[in-house]
Amino acid sequence: MDVLDFLERLDEINVLFEPIYSADEHVIVAYEVIGQFTDGEEMLNVVDFTYDESIPIDIRNEVEHFLIKKAMVLAKEEVTTKQVGLYLPCNPNLFMEDFGEGYFQLLKDQMEESLLPYIYLVIPEHKFNGEFEQLQHPIRYIKTYGVKVALDSIGSDSNLDQILMLEPAVLKINVSQLNYNAWGAQNHVFTTIQSLAVKIGATLMFDNIQTDYQLHHAWKNGARYFKGVYLQQPSNQFLPKDTLKERFRNECKQFISTEKRLLEVKYEEMKKLQKTIANIVEYTKPDGKDVDKLLQLAKQLENYAFRFYICNEEGFQISPNIVRKNGNWNVEEQAIGKNWSWRPYFLFNIIKLRNDVKGELSDIYSDIATGELTRTYSMALNEHEYLFVDLTYDYLYEHNIVN
Repeated sequence: MDVLDFLERLDEINVLFEPIYSADEHVIVAYEVIGQFTDGEEMLNVVDFTYDESIPIDIRNEVEHFLIKKAMVLAKEEVTTKQVGLYLPCNPNLFMEDFGEGYFQLLKDQMEESLLPYIYLVIPEHKFNGEFEQLQHPIRYIKTYGVKVALDSIGSDSNLDQILMLEPAVLKINVSQLNYNAWGAQNHVFTTIQSLAVKIGATLMFDNIQTDYQLHHAWKNGARYFKGVYLQQPSNQFLPKDTLKERFRNECKQFISTEKRLLEVKYEEMKKLQKTIANIVEYTKPDGKDVDKLLQLAKQLENYAFRFYICNEEGFQISPNIVRKNGNWNVEEQAIGKNWSWRPYFLFNIIKLRNDVKGELSDIYSDIATGELTRTYSMALNEHEYLFVDLTYDYLYEHNIVN
């Protein structure tokens, strides 16, 4: 498409609004702006156009500003009357051409200051080519007016330091870029993002949802906002806020029912595991300094664990590691004397075990030595000795307690 011809036909840009739904109220809480231009059989995504560096930057800037202005004119009444958010594209490279002045002036010209808190700048931070510290300053200034930032396409290309600098209100995750069969503990990128969102007070939005399966996993993994063709196609029309409320609520009930069943099974398996290990320990009566006793315990734990050891209340290891390798249990004396109190929550868990918890099963994590996903089961042997049992991934998987 000829760029100059496109500039003469900017009025033909079709502004679409893709609804964003909330997980708590099951209503439309915002719309994301999409720009399309049709030239014969060719369909141009206007936002993609603004990132095409073969096109002069002033032209791309003009096109982005035109799209934003047209979108705000069309959406202003919807924002005002229904108080829904409006997610506007913001190419950070164009934005920084004048340090955000043109973009910000456009917002102020089209929206009363009282409406600016409903505006979200959709920024893909990994596409910014400049010094990130420079981008941070005008963004921070605009945010003083209530404008919010939604970081786009969060994933393995994202820089955590840059996310922290912009202090986004929303982290957008494109489900098509995730292996959602491995969401949760096995997807370290996702769990890092999930944890970061909690720490900085950002909301997770799952984008490009195309199936009920993806919606279920997004709901299960802490998404507050959802968007995608499974819910609603982008349109040039605004919809009633509760247009999918009944359908959404019914699907949510199904998710809850399914999840409760899974959690009941998981809870029972964890109780069973706790009881089994407690019975084995009571039968074998392990002693941190008696290797024969430890090997008796190892034989009983063969179907559950690949390693165990005993520590005192300060985290110093008083037993060797008893480790299963190639079908045999080995005694690693060199582990005696190591201290594990540096591990997060170690000392707090000791206090819980000493006072009112019979056994504690950790979250899943990757073992430093083997790389294998595991959970550690811990229990008090007496007032001064605590047993730590590292469970095999096979056992966790077979008994549905991986995640």
